[in-house]
Amino acid sequence: MLGLQFNLQEMFSAFMVLFVVIDLIGLTPILIDIQQKTGPINAAKASIFSLTLMLAFLFLGDLLLKFLNVDIQSFAVAGALVIFVMAIEMILGVEIFKFDGPKGSATLVPIVFPFIAGAGSFTTLLSIRAVYNVLNIVLAVILNVILVYIVLKKVTILERFLGKAGVYVMRKFFGIILLAISVKLFTTNIWSLIETLPVRP
Repeated sequence: MLGLQFNLQEMFSAFMVLFVVIDLIGLTPILIDIQQKTGPINAAKASIFSLTLMLAFLFLGDLLLKFLNVDIQSFAVAGALVIFVMAIEMILGVEIFKFDGPKGSATLVPIVFPFIAGAGSFTTLLSIRAVYNVLNIVLAVILNVILVYIVLKKVTILERFLGKAGVYVMRKFFGIILLAISVKLFTTNIWSLIETLPVRP
């Protein structure tokens, strides 16, 4: 994927993958609870930090992989497995990924990391970079961060609009979408890896 080539379908697909992984709908009850305990969330600060972290990992993560001698297809397969587990977590309502970080600023921890720009987002960024043009991914990241800002600013309104049942249904729905995306990422990249294996006579 050399060069910057805009593709609306790719951008939308990358946007949906990140949107589902970040799971703003599912995070709504958590964000409300944090806001009640710590006071108003600095939406602008959280959005800027999230954008910076995700873009930095999008461009520097590849260098890190090369340093570790890991190709992008292998990382994409591993990432697909992680995304698969996250989808199962959303669909079945089980807690697999747990956060046990230090107490501090709610804007940065845990809202920015690990909820928005965390392991799931980082893995997803490098995984989709194996199949999408980087320009479309950058645009998808920016659009997601804009949504992050809006949700953080209007989180209470969103909760009232959807209701507890609405949040529950949306979380299950996006979990199924994420499951399908993880399968596609896995099958796309696993065949690329198989084709690179040496053929024995």
